[in-house]
Amino acid sequence: MALAFAVLLFSGLPLKLPPIKLPLVLFMIGTVISLLASVDPRSGSPQIRKFYVFLILLLISSTFRRAAEVRGLVLAWSFVASLSALRSLFQFFQKYQDAREAHQNFYQYYIGERITGFMSHWMTFGGEEMVVLLMLAAFLFFSPATKWKTAGWICAAVLGLSLVLGMTRSIFLLGMPLGMLYLLWFWHRWLVVAVPVVAVAILFSIAPLRERANSILQPHGETDSNMHRTVTRRTGLEMIKAHPLLGLGPEQVKAQFDRWVPADIPRPLPDGWYGHLHNIYLQYAAERGIPTMLAMMWLIGKVLFDFFQRIRRGVTGDMRFILHGAVAVILAILAEGMLEYNLGDSEVLTMFLCVVACGYVAIEEDRGLAAERA
Repeated sequence: MALAFAVLLFSGLPLKLPPIKLPLVLFMIGTVISLLASVDPRSGSPQIRKFYVFLILLLISSTFRRAAEVRGLVLAWSFVASLSALRSLFQFFQKYQDAREAHQNFYQYYIGERITGFMSHWMTFGGEEMVVLLMLAAFLFFSPATKWKTAGWICAAVLGLSLVLGMTRSIFLLGMPLGMLYLLWFWHRWLVVAVPVVAVAILFSIAPLRERANSILQPHGETDSNMHRTVTRRTGLEMIKAHPLLGLGPEQVKAQFDRWVPADIPRPLPDGWYGHLHNIYLQYAAERGIPTMLAMMWLIGKVLFDFFQRIRRGVTGDMRFILHGAVAVILAILAEGMLEYNLGDSEVLTMFLCVVACGYVAIEEDRGLAAERA
């Protein structure tokens, strides 16, 4: 990305950003102020360095000109993600064999160390797959282009199977279904009823998937980390009550977590990762303050408003798949974000910002064509 930005600077092309500058700047300013007000500003520097990721907005907006280029990006994503998904299927088979050889319950053996594809963690892997699969589905449903669609359906099948076998509940039971239902509503509305029925039937006919779904209400002890999420949620609320305006400071949720655990929660704490709050809303508010969290929500809300407004006016060609796909991705990210700090993951954040920028590229191209016709 650094090389691409350097080339962009020397190319002479005008630098462009999507029309979300004000909320983006306010989010960054709020983060910096929170950092300066924290008890340990130096430890929060990783979140300042993460501003670098937002350069992808500038790169996409300044270099992409046509919806066809976005289509090419989505197809390239789909091909690479499918290779990663194929590797994950091999990983799943290996883990299944290992559990059998060790005479262990597969579900309990697997949940603590799931498939990751080419990534280092199953949450990152699942988040990336969710973004790619929703954009690919939008392409298959709405793009007038017929080339590559057969390959696209094959990729979608591989990605879908891998995503489900990843068994990350916030993704395959919440984020992905919401995004897919949105796309189906605008494709063939009768599928909004038919597909969930078939999906639930498949889900409950496969034992490990059935166990994973049932674990929401009947967790397997600490394996499913339901109590862990309760602890992080309640602790986050305590942090926000004490520091509503500026938060504890970037990276301070992890550093100060034990201090803010409510007194009525017994020790030792349930197994799980306590480095963040597993919720983008609580995390941003506890770490940087409610105003900064609202700045990020304003940014996302403005993107949704702009895309919905353009969709309501009527969209055709590749613009239709890009905007519908972008909305589906945003809805999925917001839903999954209730159970995971997904935008704190640089890989997922980068892809999310790419999708946002691509949506505005499609709108900008349409405006240019309309001006030419006028």
